[in-house]
Amino acid sequence: MSKQGSSFKDVLQNVFATSAILIAFIVAYILFTQIMGNPVNFEGGNPKGQPLQGNILGTIYKGGYIVPILMTCVLVLIIFIVERIITLSRAKGKGRLNTFVSQLQSLLAQDKIEEAMDACDDQKGSLANVMKAGLARYRDLQKDKELEKDQKILSIQKSFEEATALELPMMSKNMVIFSTLASISVLIGLIGTVLGMIKAFMALAHSGAPDALALATGISEALVNTAFGITGSTLAIIAFNYFSSTIDSYTFKIDEAGFSLTQNFAASLKSN
Repeated sequence: MSKQGSSFKDVLQNVFATSAILIAFIVAYILFTQIMGNPVNFEGGNPKGQPLQGNILGTIYKGGYIVPILMTCVLVLIIFIVERIITLSRAKGKGRLNTFVSQLQSLLAQDKIEEAMDACDDQKGSLANVMKAGLARYRDLQKDKELEKDQKILSIQKSFEEATALELPMMSKNMVIFSTLASISVLIGLIGTVLGMIKAFMALAHSGAPDALALATGISEALVNTAFGITGSTLAIIAFNYFSSTIDSYTFKIDEAGFSLTQNFAASLKSN
């Protein structure tokens, strides 16, 4: 992949990320104002009044304008979970990776380089791309009569490293979004909770007398922000850990296959 092609992909990724955030905010704002803020959810049909008893949508609406921001975080999280699933499924390619690695090892043991490259074309994953680059270098080095054995081994290792360096950024792209959402969702939720508590106690102070019902209502509305924040953070942490372990698994398979090819090549040099 050329630097120009890589740069173009980076631009597309940035445009996608920005568009996803904007779209998520618009959707969240519409849901907040039109669905949760629907007059039918409130006593007397007035969104400024109390929500109907047991009406969850109305209660969420009373959480204030921090709620759509938190909803945006959750929607962005969902968008990028879907994006990561699609991207990593493409990186995995066809079939099971263990089976593919075993197939390559068997073909290499029989010195069937062309057949191994054909298998990489059929698999169409990140591991296959890296292996194909290594196999192409393997084939060229078999014909090279000028380089020393150590230089040939270093050359094939370098080809693996270069091919891997092109594949890993694609697999780990946008992972920072999950770690960011895991942190800021809780903080935004706490901001909304604190603001709601301030409003609740201010209303209680202005009433001139303790009003347990008003205080309880205010606290329940404020805690809506905490609930959204914790939910978003929990989902982001789960997604980050899951995708990180998946990427680590792919990376291990790439290293395993690359090591196997290098060892096979070194063995073939010794036999010659």
